[in-house]
Amino acid sequence: MKENVKNIALTEVTLYILLSLYTPNHGYGVMQFVEEETNGRLSLGAGTLYGAITTLSKKGWIELIKEEGNKKKKIYLITDLGKSVVESELKRLNDVLSTANKIIEMG
Repeated sequence: MKENVKNIALTEVTLYILLSLYTPNHGYGVMQFVEEETNGRLSLGAGTLYGAITTLSKKGWIELIKEEGNKKKKIYLITDLGKSVVESELKRLNDVLSTANKIIEMG
């Protein structure tokens, strides 16, 4: 289920979720990461997060790597495809910033 990662614009929330999974993490850890890294500007509800996790797993961008504890805490990690998506998005964002800076400097 490989997608062309070159033409995908990610939502800010999706990008932060993917970034949070560069190291193994569970759902609550992802929610904390997003809130901390955005200084509280973004806050994920459980339903939003777990819907995103399901979607990102289906796309092959993240994977379940283990379940632990009595409550079966699920630990996820970004895949190589997910890392390609992030790299493509960072390039796209840098291009946008570069263009905006050129325009602002001319004005």
